Amino acid sequence: MTKCWQPLTFATIGFLIGLIYKEFESQFQVFAAQPVSDPSSYISSTKTDLVDVVSDVMQLGFPSYDTVRVRKSYVLGYDRRNKIPNWVCENLTPDLIRHNPNVTRRKTEYFEDESIHPYFRATLADYRGSGYDRGHLAPSGDHKRSQEMMNDTFVLSNMAPQVGVGFNQDAWNDLEIHVRRLVPKYKSVFVCSGPLFLPRRMNATRTKEGRKFVTYEVIGENNVAVPTHFYKILACETDGNLFDMEAYIMPNQYIAKSKPLTDFMVSQEAIERAAGLLFFNQLKKSDFRTINGKTS
Repeated sequence: MTKCWQPLTFATIGFLIGLIYKEFESQFQVFAAQPVSDPSSYISSTKTDLVDVVSDVMQLGFPSYDTVRVRKSYVLGYDRRNKIPNWVCENLTPDLIRHNPNVTRRKTEYFEDESIHPYFRATLADYRGSGYDRGHLAPSGDHKRSQEMMNDTFVLSNMAPQVGVGFNQDAWNDLEIHVRRLVPKYKSVFVCSGPLFLPRRMNATRTKEGRKFVTYEVIGENNVAVPTHFYKILACETDGNLFDMEAYIMPNQYIAKSKPLTDFMVSQEAIERAAGLLFFNQLKKSDFRTINGKTS
Protein backbone atom coordinates (compact mmCIF):
# COMPACT_ATOMS: atom_id res chain seq x y z
CA MET A 1 0.00 0.00 0.00
CA THR A 2 1.14 3.51 -0.71
CA LYS A 3 1.27 6.15 1.98
CA CYS A 4 0.53 9.84 1.70
CA TRP A 5 3.11 12.39 2.81
CA GLN A 6 2.40 13.31 6.40
CA PRO A 7 2.64 16.94 7.55
CA LEU A 8 4.77 17.69 10.58
CA THR A 9 2.84 19.03 13.55
CA PHE A 10 5.01 22.10 13.97
CA ALA A 11 4.84 22.85 10.27
CA THR A 12 1.07 22.55 10.39
CA ILE A 13 0.77 24.90 13.35
CA GLY A 14 3.06 27.36 11.58
CA PHE A 15 0.91 27.11 8.49
CA LEU A 16 -2.21 27.84 10.57
CA ILE A 17 -0.64 30.88 12.13
CA GLY A 18 0.32 32.03 8.65
CA LEU A 19 -3.30 31.65 7.55
CA ILE A 20 -4.47 33.64 10.55
CA TYR A 21 -2.00 36.39 9.72
CA LYS A 22 -3.00 36.35 6.07
CA GLU A 23 -6.67 36.59 7.05
CA PHE A 24 -5.85 39.56 9.28
CA GLU A 25 -3.94 41.27 6.48
CA SER A 26 -6.96 40.91 4.18
CA GLN A 27 -9.13 42.52 6.83
CA PHE A 28 -6.59 45.29 7.45
CA GLN A 29 -8.01 47.20 4.47
CA VAL A 30 -11.11 47.80 6.58
CA PHE A 31 -9.13 49.08 9.56
CA ALA A 32 -6.87 51.17 7.33
CA ALA A 33 -9.60 53.83 7.16
CA GLN A 34 -9.01 54.47 10.85
CA PRO A 35 -6.18 56.88 11.80
CA VAL A 36 -3.12 54.83 12.79
CA SER A 37 0.21 56.52 13.48
CA ASP A 38 2.28 53.49 12.43
CA PRO A 39 0.32 50.85 10.49
CA SER A 40 3.27 48.44 10.31
CA SER A 41 3.59 48.32 14.08
CA TYR A 42 -0.19 47.90 14.32
CA ILE A 43 -0.06 44.82 12.08
CA SER A 44 2.96 43.45 13.93
CA SER A 45 1.40 43.87 17.36
CA THR A 46 -1.90 42.37 16.21
CA LYS A 47 -0.07 39.40 14.66
CA THR A 48 1.57 38.80 18.03
CA ASP A 49 -1.82 39.04 19.74
CA LEU A 50 -3.27 36.45 17.36
CA VAL A 51 -0.42 34.04 18.02
CA ASP A 52 -0.97 34.54 21.76
CA VAL A 53 -4.67 33.76 21.34
CA VAL A 54 -3.87 30.57 19.43
CA SER A 55 -1.33 29.38 22.00
CA ASP A 56 -3.71 30.22 24.85
CA VAL A 57 -7.02 28.88 23.54
CA MET A 58 -5.73 25.81 21.73
CA GLN A 59 -3.50 24.39 24.45
CA LEU A 60 -5.39 21.08 24.45
CA GLY A 61 -5.26 20.62 20.68
CA PHE A 62 -7.12 21.64 17.51
CA PRO A 63 -10.37 19.76 16.73
CA SER A 64 -9.13 19.61 13.13
CA TYR A 65 -6.38 20.91 10.88
CA ASP A 66 -5.34 17.81 8.98
CA THR A 67 -7.96 17.62 6.25
CA VAL A 68 -5.49 18.20 3.38
CA ARG A 69 -3.70 15.18 1.96
CA VAL A 70 -0.81 15.36 -0.52
CA ARG A 71 -0.70 12.19 -2.59
CA LYS A 72 1.90 11.12 -5.16
CA SER A 73 0.52 13.26 -8.00
CA TYR A 74 -2.59 15.04 -6.70
CA VAL A 75 -3.91 16.87 -3.62
CA LEU A 76 -7.23 16.47 -1.84
CA GLY A 77 -9.24 18.06 0.92
CA TYR A 78 -11.08 15.48 3.02
CA ASP A 79 -14.56 15.74 4.52
CA ARG A 80 -14.26 13.85 7.80
CA ARG A 81 -17.99 14.01 8.56
CA ASN A 82 -19.10 12.51 5.26
CA LYS A 83 -16.01 10.26 4.78
CA ILE A 84 -15.44 11.47 1.21
CA PRO A 85 -13.31 14.21 -0.37
CA ASN A 86 -14.44 17.83 -0.36
CA TRP A 87 -12.24 18.45 -3.37
CA VAL A 88 -9.50 16.77 -5.34
CA CYS A 89 -7.06 18.82 -7.44
CA GLU A 90 -4.79 17.71 -10.27
CA ASN A 91 -2.36 19.43 -12.63
CA LEU A 92 -2.45 17.29 -15.76
CA THR A 93 0.33 17.34 -18.34
CA PRO A 94 0.92 15.15 -21.40
CA ASP A 95 3.75 13.39 -19.57
CA LEU A 96 1.56 12.54 -16.58
CA ILE A 97 -1.26 10.97 -18.58
CA ARG A 98 0.91 9.35 -21.27
CA HIS A 99 0.41 5.58 -21.23
CA ASN A 100 3.33 3.66 -19.76
CA PRO A 101 3.12 0.05 -21.01
CA ASN A 102 4.43 -1.16 -17.64
CA VAL A 103 1.54 0.52 -15.79
CA THR A 104 -1.73 -1.39 -15.54
CA ARG A 105 -4.87 -1.17 -13.46
CA ARG A 106 -4.72 -4.93 -12.95
CA LYS A 107 -1.89 -4.41 -10.45
CA THR A 108 -3.92 -2.05 -8.27
CA GLU A 109 -6.04 -2.58 -5.16
CA TYR A 110 -8.45 -0.29 -3.33
CA PHE A 111 -7.15 0.55 0.12
CA GLU A 112 -8.17 2.55 3.18
CA ASP A 113 -6.43 5.79 4.09
CA GLU A 114 -4.68 4.95 7.35
CA SER A 115 -3.62 8.57 7.81
CA ILE A 116 -7.25 9.40 8.65
CA HIS A 117 -8.56 8.69 12.15
CA PRO A 118 -10.70 5.50 12.23
CA TYR A 119 -13.75 7.54 13.30
CA PHE A 120 -13.70 9.42 9.98
CA ARG A 121 -12.34 6.79 7.62
CA ALA A 122 -14.35 5.04 4.91
CA THR A 123 -13.64 1.32 4.72
CA LEU A 124 -13.83 -1.30 1.99
CA ALA A 125 -16.70 -2.91 3.90
CA ASP A 126 -18.75 0.30 3.65
CA TYR A 127 -18.92 -0.02 -0.13
CA ARG A 128 -19.34 -3.79 -0.23
CA GLY A 129 -22.90 -4.67 -1.25
CA SER A 130 -23.96 -1.01 -1.25
CA GLY A 131 -24.92 -0.95 -4.92
CA TYR A 132 -22.58 2.00 -5.51
CA ASP A 133 -19.23 2.16 -7.27
CA ARG A 134 -16.13 3.46 -5.54
CA GLY A 135 -15.93 6.52 -7.74
CA HIS A 136 -12.52 8.11 -8.30
CA LEU A 137 -12.27 11.87 -8.09
CA ALA A 138 -8.67 11.81 -9.37
CA PRO A 139 -9.10 9.12 -12.05
CA SER A 140 -6.51 6.38 -12.37
CA GLY A 141 -6.37 7.13 -16.11
CA ASP A 142 -4.95 10.58 -15.32
CA HIS A 143 -1.90 9.14 -13.54
CA LYS A 144 -0.19 6.66 -15.83
CA ARG A 145 3.37 7.89 -15.45
CA SER A 146 4.18 5.18 -12.92
CA GLN A 147 2.50 2.23 -11.26
CA GLU A 148 3.01 3.88 -7.90
CA MET A 149 1.11 6.98 -9.02
CA MET A 150 -1.75 4.93 -10.42
CA ASN A 151 -1.93 2.80 -7.26
CA ASP A 152 -2.16 5.96 -5.20
CA THR A 153 -5.45 6.96 -6.85
CA PHE A 154 -7.13 3.86 -5.35
CA VAL A 155 -7.06 5.16 -1.77
CA LEU A 156 -10.61 5.49 -0.41
CA SER A 157 -10.07 9.12 0.56
CA ASN A 158 -10.08 9.77 -3.22
CA MET A 159 -13.45 8.01 -3.57
CA ALA A 160 -17.12 8.80 -3.22
CA PRO A 161 -20.14 6.53 -3.80
CA GLN A 162 -21.29 6.86 -7.41
CA VAL A 163 -24.11 5.26 -9.37
CA GLY A 164 -22.40 2.69 -11.60
CA VAL A 165 -24.22 2.13 -14.89
CA GLY A 166 -25.13 5.42 -16.53
CA PHE A 167 -22.85 7.53 -14.35
CA ASN A 168 -19.46 6.33 -13.10
CA GLN A 169 -19.10 3.82 -15.89
CA ASP A 170 -20.61 6.10 -18.53
CA ALA A 171 -21.32 9.85 -18.29
CA TRP A 172 -18.73 10.67 -15.61
CA ASN A 173 -16.18 8.47 -17.36
CA ASP A 174 -16.93 10.31 -20.61
CA LEU A 175 -16.15 13.60 -18.86
CA GLU A 176 -12.84 12.20 -17.56
CA ILE A 177 -11.92 11.05 -21.09
CA HIS A 178 -12.86 14.50 -22.43
CA VAL A 179 -10.46 16.11 -19.93
CA ARG A 180 -7.61 13.81 -20.98
CA ARG A 181 -8.22 14.64 -24.63
CA LEU A 182 -7.81 18.33 -23.80
CA VAL A 183 -4.43 17.88 -22.09
CA PRO A 184 -2.22 17.61 -25.23
CA LYS A 185 -3.72 20.86 -26.53
CA TYR A 186 -2.46 22.92 -23.57
CA LYS A 187 0.64 23.53 -21.46
CA SER A 188 -1.25 21.92 -18.58
CA VAL A 189 -4.79 21.43 -17.36
CA PHE A 190 -5.69 22.18 -13.75
CA VAL A 191 -8.68 20.11 -12.60
CA CYS A 192 -10.74 20.29 -9.42
CA SER A 193 -13.41 17.63 -8.80
CA GLY A 194 -15.70 16.93 -5.91
CA PRO A 195 -19.13 16.08 -4.51
CA LEU A 196 -22.18 18.28 -4.04
CA PHE A 197 -25.28 17.95 -1.87
CA LEU A 198 -27.89 20.05 -3.62
CA PRO A 199 -31.35 20.92 -2.28
CA ARG A 200 -34.62 20.02 -3.94
CA ARG A 201 -38.20 20.99 -3.27
CA MET A 202 -40.28 18.36 -1.54
CA ASN A 203 -43.92 17.71 -2.36
CA ALA A 204 -45.91 20.64 -1.03
CA THR A 205 -47.75 20.12 2.23
CA ARG A 206 -49.85 22.47 4.29
CA THR A 207 -46.94 23.08 6.72
CA LYS A 208 -43.93 22.88 4.38
CA GLU A 209 -45.15 24.34 1.13
CA GLY A 210 -42.31 25.49 -1.13
CA ARG A 211 -39.53 24.52 1.28
CA LYS A 212 -36.30 22.96 0.06
CA PHE A 213 -34.47 20.04 1.63
CA VAL A 214 -31.08 18.39 1.24
CA THR A 215 -31.53 14.64 1.49
CA TYR A 216 -29.00 11.95 0.68
CA GLU A 217 -28.30 8.31 1.37
CA VAL A 218 -25.45 6.97 3.49
CA ILE A 219 -23.82 3.56 3.14
CA GLY A 220 -22.00 1.16 5.43
CA GLU A 221 -21.41 1.11 9.16
CA ASN A 222 -19.50 4.37 8.86
CA ASN A 223 -22.37 6.21 7.12
CA VAL A 224 -20.39 7.23 4.04
CA ALA A 225 -22.42 9.96 2.32
CA VAL A 226 -23.74 9.47 -1.22
CA PRO A 227 -23.54 12.85 -3.01
CA THR A 228 -26.52 14.06 -5.01
CA HIS A 229 -24.21 15.58 -7.66
CA PHE A 230 -20.56 15.91 -8.64
CA TYR A 231 -18.64 18.84 -10.08
CA LYS A 232 -15.54 19.14 -12.24
CA ILE A 233 -13.96 22.48 -13.11
CA LEU A 234 -10.98 22.97 -15.43
CA ALA A 235 -8.47 25.75 -16.04
CA CYS A 236 -6.56 24.93 -19.23
CA GLU A 237 -3.34 26.93 -19.62
CA THR A 238 -2.52 28.19 -23.11
CA ASP A 239 0.90 29.04 -24.53
CA GLY A 240 -0.04 32.69 -24.14
CA ASN A 241 -0.45 32.27 -20.36
CA LEU A 242 -4.20 32.66 -20.65
CA PHE A 243 -6.71 30.03 -19.55
CA ASP A 244 -9.74 28.33 -21.02
CA MET A 245 -12.25 27.30 -18.36
CA GLU A 246 -14.83 24.56 -18.43
CA ALA A 247 -17.17 23.80 -15.52
CA TYR A 248 -19.64 20.95 -15.06
CA ILE A 249 -22.20 19.67 -12.56
CA MET A 250 -23.65 16.19 -13.08
CA PRO A 251 -26.38 14.46 -11.05
CA ASN A 252 -25.29 11.21 -9.40
CA GLN A 253 -27.82 9.11 -11.30
CA TYR A 254 -28.32 7.25 -14.56
CA ILE A 255 -27.69 9.63 -17.46
CA ALA A 256 -28.80 8.71 -20.96
CA LYS A 257 -26.02 8.21 -23.50
CA SER A 258 -27.72 10.70 -25.79
CA LYS A 259 -27.04 13.54 -23.34
CA PRO A 260 -24.06 15.64 -24.52
CA LEU A 261 -21.52 16.87 -21.96
CA THR A 262 -22.37 20.46 -22.85
CA ASP A 263 -25.78 19.96 -21.23
CA PHE A 264 -24.01 19.86 -17.87
CA MET A 265 -21.91 23.01 -18.29
CA VAL A 266 -22.45 25.62 -15.58
CA SER A 267 -20.78 28.80 -14.39
CA GLN A 268 -17.83 28.76 -12.02
CA GLU A 269 -19.97 30.69 -9.56
CA ALA A 270 -22.65 27.99 -9.54
CA ILE A 271 -20.12 25.39 -8.39
CA GLU A 272 -18.49 27.70 -5.86
CA ARG A 273 -21.78 28.67 -4.23
CA ALA A 274 -22.92 25.04 -4.06
CA ALA A 275 -19.60 23.67 -2.80
CA GLY A 276 -18.70 26.51 -0.44
CA LEU A 277 -15.28 26.70 -2.13
CA LEU A 278 -13.37 29.12 -4.34
CA PHE A 279 -11.49 27.75 -7.34
CA PHE A 280 -8.44 29.18 -9.12
CA ASN A 281 -8.64 32.33 -7.01
CA GLN A 282 -5.06 33.23 -7.92
CA LEU A 283 -6.38 34.09 -11.39
CA LYS A 284 -8.21 37.23 -12.45
CA LYS A 285 -11.17 37.30 -14.82
CA SER A 286 -8.91 38.85 -17.43
CA ASP A 287 -6.73 35.72 -17.31
CA PHE A 288 -9.48 33.64 -18.91
CA ARG A 289 -9.62 33.52 -22.70
CA THR A 290 -12.81 31.46 -22.87
CA ILE A 291 -15.37 30.12 -20.40
CA ASN A 292 -17.35 27.07 -21.44
CA GLY A 293 -16.29 27.65 -25.02
CA LYS A 294 -17.37 31.29 -25.15
CA THR A 295 -15.03 34.27 -25.27
CA SER A 296 -14.56 35.67 -21.77
